[in-house]
Amino acid sequence: MAAPNGLARIETHGKKQHENGVCHDDSAAPVRAQTIDELHSLQRKRSAPTTPIKDGAASPFAAALSEEERHRQQMQSISASLASLTRETGPKVVKGDPARKGEAAANGAPPTPQKHHQHHHPAAPTIAVSDSSLKFTHVLYNLSPAELYEQAIKYEKGSFITSTGALATLSGAKTGRSPRDKRVVKDEAAAQELWWGNILCSRRGSPNIEIDEHTFLTNRERAVDYLNSLDKVFVNDQFLNWDPENRIKVRIISARAYHSLFMHNMCIRPTDEELESFGTPDFTIYNAGQFPCNRYTHYMTSSTSVDINLARREMVILGTQYAGEMKKGLFGVMHYLMPKRGILSLHSGCNMGKDGDVALFFGLSGTGKTTLSTDHNRLLIGDDEHCWSDNGVSNIEGGCYAKCIDLSQEKEPDIWNAIKFGTVLENVVFDEHTREVDYTDKSVTENTRAAYPIEYIPNAKIPCVGPHPKNVILLACDAFGVLPPVSKLNLAQTMYHFISGYTALVAGTEDGIKEPQATFSACFGAAFIMLHPTKYAAMLADKMQKYGATGWLVNTGWSGGRYGVGKRIRLPYTRKIIDAIHSGELLTANYKKTEVFGLEIPTEIDGVPSEILDPINTWTDKAAYKETLLRLAGLFKKNFEVFASYKIGDDSSLTDEILAAGPNF
Repeated sequence: MAAPNGLARIETHGKKQHENGVCHDDSAAPVRAQTIDELHSLQRKRSAPTTPIKDGAASPFAAALSEEERHRQQMQSISASLASLTRETGPKVVKGDPARKGEAAANGAPPTPQKHHQHHHPAAPTIAVSDSSLKFTHVLYNLSPAELYEQAIKYEKGSFITSTGALATLSGAKTGRSPRDKRVVKDEAAAQELWWGNILCSRRGSPNIEIDEHTFLTNRERAVDYLNSLDKVFVNDQFLNWDPENRIKVRIISARAYHSLFMHNMCIRPTDEELESFGTPDFTIYNAGQFPCNRYTHYMTSSTSVDINLARREMVILGTQYAGEMKKGLFGVMHYLMPKRGILSLHSGCNMGKDGDVALFFGLSGTGKTTLSTDHNRLLIGDDEHCWSDNGVSNIEGGCYAKCIDLSQEKEPDIWNAIKFGTVLENVVFDEHTREVDYTDKSVTENTRAAYPIEYIPNAKIPCVGPHPKNVILLACDAFGVLPPVSKLNLAQTMYHFISGYTALVAGTEDGIKEPQATFSACFGAAFIMLHPTKYAAMLADKMQKYGATGWLVNTGWSGGRYGVGKRIRLPYTRKIIDAIHSGELLTANYKKTEVFGLEIPTEIDGVPSEILDPINTWTDKAAYKETLLRLAGLFKKNFEVFASYKIGDDSSLTDEILAAGPNF
């Protein structure tokens, strides 16, 4: 139930979306509302002259309950997952919806036997039994999308079915991730293994901010106690990584049907047979996002805290209901677990041609990663998170998390058509009467999102695995206008640009044209990596050498001048370039080398004007071109200073080669 006006006010202060300079980051400006009621009012737009629809009760929940005995092992494991550290036993866990059990009792049916599993903690102190031990926690376990729709519409204000059948919902005051509130337990092992930063680190620094074990357990206790206080919780048991030899079992415990449906879509969905033998998960998320952390707890800087404990294989979420925290939290965990197995985790898109040729696409927001990796002539393996093992490539996820702002059927038909029953729409605005979504409306936030199973994309490859990549494509939207549309990279250059993770932003376009801003995000995903960037670069170099992949730098940005002077390279030309990479045409092309960056650029590509292949040709002011080129090269060098002291590989030879592969002036 919504709080009265003036109570439980939503905080409206915070960081801007691009303040930290990581443009792929989905952290967002605060929601444009002062109260919960105002937030809900933004979601629906009045449509004249029709009469506004009043909120009404949804149809009664009718979940089909399976026999409890069949899931006894899962219930015992869930009870252990919910056990608080300072309690002698876990909660009394029963399966099913408490509302349904109430209906059965009212109809004279005998009560379902309620079973619970006592989970002992040998080191825990003896606690006197309290009234809380008399309470049952009802678990809604791996519900179907239809069941989760019913739960959301009946019990979660702000949940509506849109005209295409998608579930529209609200994430509350936080409409993006809270990277400054992410914490990782710095135990003895993690202290040696992880790339550590601090809360005041520069935008080129590590995202891994330390927390101690005691503080983690304090926050965990707070989250678990909150979940145990509820009449019911949602539990998802699912997998990460489509490679069956290296998949990870994850359990997500949450209080909202919205979160359960989101993770149902984003993780890999197990079969009934796989659930039978699921057992104990490899990693568990306690999502108590409706409840804040204690701001006076050590290491806390706000009422939001997203904490990861790698030794305990647990994640705790307090003070934010933004579902992307779960997705990206698990991605960070995979960035830690997979390299331990010799598997490279990658923030990239991936597709495959009809002949089995695989391409990886790296790129920050606005570079065209989603657009170029989604190709009707090729199969989509995945759009965001992948692993590269000795078996080939595999998608980590079971779904896609697409941006919706300004979405149109003409530009993104696959995403448009995927927004149907089962899809979660976050923070969108729709017509109150027709329930048609207005994707241009930013009333709630600019970071509107759609989460849907990857099967909703027509040319998705199921299972989402493929052979070793032939091409590694690094995308940059260069608003300075000095990088070539395409360059063939040697191995050291590929590592240099992979570690740099460059693109450019144009700030303040609403107020007129301003200077472009260079943005660097190590490994094209600095917000999520756990180890030092050079560790991933060394693994990428090893795999590219071992399996014969070629590196490419593709500029999807400006030509003929910087932003405001030149023009953006036409998308049809970029597609022709990507096609030439896929076909192998560019492997046999003639090349020449550019100044300063030393990039190998082709002299001719079928279907692309030859004059644009060398950027100096498109600038009328050659002196301005050279000045801008040197300026960008200086920004590259300054960014790379923080990585120059790290040894890559068994000796320093590769490190020296990578440093030499940068701009020379």
